[in-house]
Amino acid sequence: MGKNKDKKKEKKLLAAEAVATGAPSENGSSPEDGPTRISKKEFEKEMEKLQVELVKMQEWVKATGAKICVLFEGRDTAGKGGVIKRITERVSPRVFRVVALGPPPPREKSQMYFQRYMPHLPAAGEVVLFD
Repeated sequence: MGKNKDKKKEKKLLAAEAVATGAPSENGSSPEDGPTRISKKEFEKEMEKLQVELVKMQEWVKATGAKICVLFEGRDTAGKGGVIKRITERVSPRVFRVVALGPPPPREKSQMYFQRYMPHLPAAGEVVLFD
């Protein structure tokens, strides 16, 4: 009986999230119907495709000497760390670098906001993810 309660509670939370975002689901149903879930197998298949694309991008960055900055901003527990972890799972740490800046010290508080990031900007052939 406990499992049924958990499933109902999870379904309600997912439905509430879909209604809050107002986005229609992929099958054309309204947000009030609740989101459609994909199977774990389908999810893993899609993730593999996306990770292959990331590796292709990594090779392109190395070959062309491109410089890429990705800035993740949001509230605590918004999922930024999980996304960054998923991105960096299958790529080279020599190309992809993660920079997590803590709260600014008093000197940085008086500077322009962008100045905090200047020392960490990417070199040629590098991707920097700012958390």
